[in-house]
Amino acid sequence: MQLKIMPKKKRLSAGRAPLMLFLCQMISALEVPLDPKLLEDLVQPPTITQQSPKDYIIDPRENIVIQCEAKGKPSPSFSWTRNGTHFDIDKDPLVTMKPGSGTLTINIMSEGKAETYEGVYQCTARNERGAAISNNIVIRPSRSPLWTKEKLEPIILRNGQSLVLPCRPPIGLPPPIIFWMDNSFQRLPQSERVSQGLNGDLYFSNVLPEDTREDYICYARFNHTQTIQQKQPISVKVISVDELNDTIAANLSDTEFYGAKSHRQRPPTFLTPDGNTSRKEELRGNVLSLECIAEGLPTPIIYWIKEDGTLPINRTFYRNFKKTLQIVQVTEADSGNYQCIAKNALGAIHHTISVTVKAAPYWIIAPQNLVLSPEEDGTLICRANGNPKPRISWLSNGVPIEIAPDDPSRKIDGDTIIFSKVQERSSAVYQCNASNEYGYLLANAFVNVLAEPPRILTSANTLYQVIANRPALLDCAFFGSPLPTIEWFKGAKGSALREDIYVLHENGTLEIPVAQKDSTGTYTCVARNKLGMANNDVHLEIKDPTRIIKQPEYAVVQRGSTVSFECKVKHDHTLIPTVMWLKDHGELPNDGRFTVDKDRLVVADVNDDDGGTYTCVANTTLDNVSASAVLSVVAPTPTPAPIYDVPNPPFDLELTDQLDRSVQLSWTPGDDNNSPITKFIIEYEDAMHEPGLWHHQTEVPGTQTTAQLKLSPYVNYSFRVMAENNLGRSLPSEASEQYLTKAAEPDKNPTAVEGLGSEPDNLVITWKPLNGFESNGPGLQYKVSWRQKDGDDEWTSVVVANVSKYIVSGTPTFVPYLIKVQALNDAGFAPEPAAVMGHSGEDLPMVAPGNVRVNVVNSTLAEVHWDPVPLKSIRGHLQGYRIYYWKAQSSLTRNRRHIEKKILTFQGSKTHGMLPGLEPFSHYTLNVRVVNGKGEGPASPDKVFNTPEGVPSAPSSLKIVNPTLDSLTLEWEPPSHPNGILTEYTLKYQPINSTHELGPLVDLKIPANKTRWILKNLNFSTRYKFYFYAQTAAGSGIQITEEAITTVDEGKLAMASRQVDIATQGWFIGLMCAVALLILILLIVCFIRRNKGGKYPVKEKEDAHADPEIQPMKEDDGTFGEYSDAEDHKPLKKGSRTPSDRTVKKEDSDDSLVDYGEGVNGQFNEDGSFIGQYSGKKEKEPAEGNESSEAPSPVNAMNSFV
Repeated sequence: MQLKIMPKKKRLSAGRAPLMLFLCQMISALEVPLDPKLLEDLVQPPTITQQSPKDYIIDPRENIVIQCEAKGKPSPSFSWTRNGTHFDIDKDPLVTMKPGSGTLTINIMSEGKAETYEGVYQCTARNERGAAISNNIVIRPSRSPLWTKEKLEPIILRNGQSLVLPCRPPIGLPPPIIFWMDNSFQRLPQSERVSQGLNGDLYFSNVLPEDTREDYICYARFNHTQTIQQKQPISVKVISVDELNDTIAANLSDTEFYGAKSHRQRPPTFLTPDGNTSRKEELRGNVLSLECIAEGLPTPIIYWIKEDGTLPINRTFYRNFKKTLQIVQVTEADSGNYQCIAKNALGAIHHTISVTVKAAPYWIIAPQNLVLSPEEDGTLICRANGNPKPRISWLSNGVPIEIAPDDPSRKIDGDTIIFSKVQERSSAVYQCNASNEYGYLLANAFVNVLAEPPRILTSANTLYQVIANRPALLDCAFFGSPLPTIEWFKGAKGSALREDIYVLHENGTLEIPVAQKDSTGTYTCVARNKLGMANNDVHLEIKDPTRIIKQPEYAVVQRGSTVSFECKVKHDHTLIPTVMWLKDHGELPNDGRFTVDKDRLVVADVNDDDGGTYTCVANTTLDNVSASAVLSVVAPTPTPAPIYDVPNPPFDLELTDQLDRSVQLSWTPGDDNNSPITKFIIEYEDAMHEPGLWHHQTEVPGTQTTAQLKLSPYVNYSFRVMAENNLGRSLPSEASEQYLTKAAEPDKNPTAVEGLGSEPDNLVITWKPLNGFESNGPGLQYKVSWRQKDGDDEWTSVVVANVSKYIVSGTPTFVPYLIKVQALNDAGFAPEPAAVMGHSGEDLPMVAPGNVRVNVVNSTLAEVHWDPVPLKSIRGHLQGYRIYYWKAQSSLTRNRRHIEKKILTFQGSKTHGMLPGLEPFSHYTLNVRVVNGKGEGPASPDKVFNTPEGVPSAPSSLKIVNPTLDSLTLEWEPPSHPNGILTEYTLKYQPINSTHELGPLVDLKIPANKTRWILKNLNFSTRYKFYFYAQTAAGSGIQITEEAITTVDEGKLAMASRQVDIATQGWFIGLMCAVALLILILLIVCFIRRNKGGKYPVKEKEDAHADPEIQPMKEDDGTFGEYSDAEDHKPLKKGSRTPSDRTVKKEDSDDSLVDYGEGVNGQFNEDGSFIGQYSGKKEKEPAEGNESSEAPSPVNAMNSFV
């Protein structure tokens, strides 16, 4: 098939276009896109993707890595040649090839030398579709030889002479970088007078005394091996004529010795290059470097010109104090004569350099990969240029084409290969070699013959977003062989492209030059060739442009004041803008006085430097806008204090993007009155349903001036906006224009749908109707549908007006129904509602529970069981079972009287229940009934049961009457609830003494028929506590308590009264105090005498058996007893010392003081050894509690009186 080249763009008018836009693209050959998924599937000849450089200088200290990477399908295999012959890497143990790659690694670090592997290498990547070859890679190890040993004589010259210090570095690979330094590794300063030439020599146009030094050192840095070589230091001494007079005066004539010659100024002469002319040759694309260095006094200045031309402005650079002219990216046009002119005050000199620019081969048209389908035609073009003209030669799969296998579809025509009616066997990789004496170019280009159906490579459902009134480009990257044709459709139904103009690009892209809102939609790209078809949908959204609706304004402010610039941005609600401020088209100063707050820039404490142009730039992902204002700063004048208030109302309300269910509302904020707006409140009015009533719609942050509002159909909307800051809320804005949304079918159905019968033969269907917003249109009605759940009947439906109830009559009793209520209006029906189950009306149950059984658990609790009634007989929703029970008569009295019935209800389907709170020893009757929503069913036959005896309640009363000296009379009332037959009463009593301690308990049994009892032989004037309770066969009842006192003996009462009178007399109290004081004094004296050391033999014995820790204490020690610790304040042993509060505990009171009196046997003093031996008494009186019959110690005696 002959392929034609189509124009770059083709305009199509859709004025009469039927449903689709046909776009056809044809080019001379297919290009295989670099799509990973596509490349995985396609068979493809090899392509070299990575290779080492042609001139590859290696570091001899490291392993040699020669890169060769290629791709292809199937994956290619690799082989190498070295110096034109096959390189068998398997025979060299130092050479390895990277798996899945052609990259070689030669391990010379372990053994071997880099020089062994010098040579020319070439890589071949091969698969079933052909072979690609790499460049010839020349491997050479880098060299950094040392300087030749040489002896350098010191250089002595006169002030003003010229000087050249030679460097002449050793020849390395690659050439070294030259620089001059001293012994301290400091670079030598250079200037117009002293500079380094391109050859590395150091040139002095004239020398000065300060040039004298002994360490002019030339260094050569070999970057490849990271080594630096150093030349022997050169010594330079610059001497004046006076110094010459002292050294060589005898050897010079007067004219040679001193005169104007040594300091005489002289015109320039060139140190380099030599002569008046020279030649320079450079290759195209390199840097042309021309150098002229002159000597003279004063120091000459260098100028450059080009004869018959001008120096290229953007590519010409001067180096080394203009002594070097450089032209980068040199071309053949830069050939010609260049003059360098050296000039000083005494004259000028020039040198002409004739420059010739040669060129290694370079591409004009490099061959490109060619993908053809069977029977198609194509061409490979290899066009190169150079100076001299390069020679073009072709190879096929790495073999010169002259000796390659013949292909009848191929014809060679110089730099072009022409293919005609190719077949699949025509697939191969062709190499084009363009070479001249300065180099060569080698390019691989494959011819791949494929038969592939169309594929669209653009991602499915790609979303394109474009600003309105700007071009929109919709991509449709595709591939196929033969080349597919492209068709574009708009919309799922293929709607026509009315009056728009579309532009086709060669790659299948569809361009809409001016996209409008109605351009939004889905576009479908369809690719076809004879082998198949593919399509892809993309989506286009048109966004509103970003606008600055309140621009910063020109401001004149005083120094020290604060200024703010507003920049309110209106943008598409789906885009998020970022606002940036600039000053004089640069960034804002990094100063805390500049703050950006929401939509304003605030500059505090303004100074003169703040004046300038301030620009607000609003960016979104799709567009940007800017606005500027100028700030002028003037001298300060008194200004009134700012006024803080609620914001002014917003204004300029605008409705855009008016759709059926949404609208965009935008507004301009009013003045915030020096308090930033925190939020905006949006309200709406429905002029159709509720005129004059405003409802809350939404709130947005104070930085936002647009809102996307959701709308309901068939509502006549008006909107208003209020602003709010920290001081309060603004007045409402003026109402926006009205916007009536289109009617639509209801979005929802009524809620709370129920079906309950009010009578046994009806079904009442109720629901919560829709409100005005939910109706979505005029003519709101409801379609009510019902059918029996368990039957095969069809749905019965009726359409009713806007009500909330419908009654279905003539239904069977309590039958389940499926119910649906669907809303509809003039626009249509709401979505199909879900069915709800209801029931027709209930009737009273027909059957009573059977087999009622009672199990008496105890005297107050019984358990009732019954059999459930059949579900069909319930005729309604089972609520539960209800037990009626009552106490008919007492088993004791058999008195028949009416008792109020009690009711217990058990929810659900329970078939047993407990009856708590029964009275013991009683006769009960009960029955059971089933309950539904309508009421109770018939009662079961009465069931009678008796409760057993229980313990009685407490006697109703207990009175104690007629107290005497030795008797009390008790009267009582029987228990109000005997709960059985009383067998006896129990009376228990015990006396209570004056300290409220209880005496022995007396237990007395009294016959049950008694209600009065006399207790005799009681103590006079004594309080008694009584416990009284009744008993039945079940046990004892609750007791009742009471207290009473027997009467008092008169004679003893009088004597006690007199004794009390004496004890209360003052003289008697005084006498007792005097006696107590006397006894206390006597006890103290006795205590002291008994503790004197010479009084009793105890002291002698204690001295003989003294505890080494115990020493006699000083008299002023202030303690009772004469023993203490030898060490100051050492803790006493237990019982050795009376506490400081002069109280004696029981364990501390058994000390020697007591034992010396009438102590008991076996007690010990401090040393625990001797007190028992001197005890005068061995008997021990009985004691109770803490009391003792022993003679009290003085301390105890004293404590007893305190």
